[in-house]
Amino acid sequence: MAARPLVRLLEQMDDGLNLLNIILLAIAVGVFLKLRSVLGRRTGHERPPYDPYSGEAGGNDKVVTLPKRPRAEGESGQRTVDAAGDPFAGETDRYRWHGIAEQGSALANGLDAILGADRYFDADSFISGARAAYEMIVTAYAEGDRETLKPLLSDDVYRSFEAAMNERDAKGLKVEQSFIGIEKAALSAATLDGSRARITLSFRSTLTSCTKNSDGVVIEGDPVTIREVTDLWTFERDVKSRDPNWKLVATGASD
Repeated sequence: MAARPLVRLLEQMDDGLNLLNIILLAIAVGVFLKLRSVLGRRTGHERPPYDPYSGEAGGNDKVVTLPKRPRAEGESGQRTVDAAGDPFAGETDRYRWHGIAEQGSALANGLDAILGADRYFDADSFISGARAAYEMIVTAYAEGDRETLKPLLSDDVYRSFEAAMNERDAKGLKVEQSFIGIEKAALSAATLDGSRARITLSFRSTLTSCTKNSDGVVIEGDPVTIREVTDLWTFERDVKSRDPNWKLVATGASD
């Protein structure tokens, strides 16, 4: 008689184990399907890994585009170098500075000289970098951001900017500015003096700007009126230096 309850108990345990196995199997299948939906499958259309030299900023317009890396000899690309060192060999149907400088002009000759001293110089990349630098410098000056300004300016220009910012701080003045964008950036001059390359650009930008006193009262400018600003800036770089950065060496008003 005692064996029958024992048999019934074992049967109940077996049924319980079968039910537990089914539940665990269902959970495992659910976890697998969840991982599959999250991780996905390779379809051949995945976004490629980010290349910091590609010039793409991952959709963030505030990221400064990096210069294109110099192509090693033998790599394919728009510009090739022949035995004589001409990076535009074979481009008979395309003028070297098309859309940038008129053929035979002083600007074109200056760019030729710079390219002759620095075979990796690219005018389009330079203009792109100058546009980014212009916005950074204008914004940093308005905010009194000396840390950002210092590596972008020559020593003389930095001292001039710093003196103006110090005077502004001493008077308790604050500039409120909203940079809207650059409408135009065009090269106007290029020279090579020894190893010193200098390029001047004309910028036309739009922004809103005003100056407030310590009480928050606007004493100059207008916080809502959009202004058009024209500037003539000159950047310089030692082409023999391993430092690829250009620095602002002169500022002025453009006609």
